[in-house]
Amino acid sequence: MKARIKWIEGSSFAGQSGSGHTVVMEGPPESGGRNLGIRPMEMLLLGMGGCTAFDVVQILQKSRQPITDCEVEISAERAETIPKIFTHIHVHFKVSGHGLKAHHVKRAIELSSEKYCSASIMLGQTAAISHSYEIIDLG
Repeated sequence: MKARIKWIEGSSFAGQSGSGHTVVMEGPPESGGRNLGIRPMEMLLLGMGGCTAFDVVQILQKSRQPITDCEVEISAERAETIPKIFTHIHVHFKVSGHGLKAHHVKRAIELSSEKYCSASIMLGQTAAISHSYEIIDLG
């Protein structure tokens, strides 16, 4: 896997993934940012959220659960001093479908966090990660 980061100006950078997709990242205003791009640490949370959402959807589909939507909300706390690493991350899943079984949703989240999601497992080396979920039954 490869990535390329190119300085644009000020505290703005273009990040290009090995698959050819580009995103603008920028430091906060107190570091010269102009709010033109996502913060790099926010990108870490997005990556983790995308990784675990992908896993949960795939696992539920393979379990033949009638999932129609999955939304992941993440909140994180960072250390007060440099390096301001994540110290706690909470991941909340909102899973929608027709008659989803709670034990399948719970198990999909456990499998993602303990076995499949590289991003969660890696961030879990320095941060306490907790999970919660809600099922939205569409009838």
